[in-house]
Amino acid sequence: MSQHFTPVTSGARLSDQVAAQLSAEIQQGRLAPGAKLPTEARLAENFQVSRTVVREAVSRLKSLGLVDSRQGSGVFVRATLPIAPLQFESQHAASQEAVIQMVELRRALEAESAALAAQRRTAKDILQIQKAVKALHKAVQAGGNGVAEDVNFHRAIAQATGNPFLIQTMQYLSQFLYGTTQVTRANEARRLDFAAEVQAEHQAIVLAIQAGKPDLARQAAAAHMGNAINRIRNADPAFWEQEGERLAQPLVKGLQG
Repeated sequence: MSQHFTPVTSGARLSDQVAAQLSAEIQQGRLAPGAKLPTEARLAENFQVSRTVVREAVSRLKSLGLVDSRQGSGVFVRATLPIAPLQFESQHAASQEAVIQMVELRRALEAESAALAAQRRTAKDILQIQKAVKALHKAVQAGGNGVAEDVNFHRAIAQATGNPFLIQTMQYLSQFLYGTTQVTRANEARRLDFAAEVQAEHQAIVLAIQAGKPDLARQAAAAHMGNAINRIRNADPAFWEQEGERLAQPLVKGLQG
């Protein structure tokens, strides 16, 4: 199996790189269920890393449920593998086009989320959504970036769908979009017309949900995401030079709007 392994380099944590390669071998079946991993020494030689790095990588595979240790025998691929987790790599986000692609993904989810919210929202949901959008606009008027408030706004809409799978998916994706959120909102804050557009778009979504009009809510949310893409494309190149580093920052929970 060693021919599939590539020596790792500096950049991301070495143990993470080793774990990623081993995980790929397992997920793609080249290290089959029940197969024994090469020895720690062999892996260290193949990846050109220390045995400590290999131990950390194997520990990560264990935490993911991909391998088990057998005392005196070695480390083996589990006979029954868990469902492969969805994972995004943060370095893929470090470009203007990647930000646009993320918003395209969100457009599909946000549009349906808004439509379902319009169908299923309760009086309590409406109050939470209204409260969230007011807090967002207040934060922006006070000179803040509104990222945290934007998170709460979109979360309130997702909660109103009553669909736990959609809610969890949105929450999961949010951690990979935080850098995008900061960049996009910083871009929108640079121009009064952008800020006014965003506020109007948010209000259109709220009104459609409040009125119980799914089609209108879907259109409003899709238009909001589409307009966000246009605002990103029209951003000054100098802005991207200044703000692009945010996209490679550690990812935490948040949603861009």
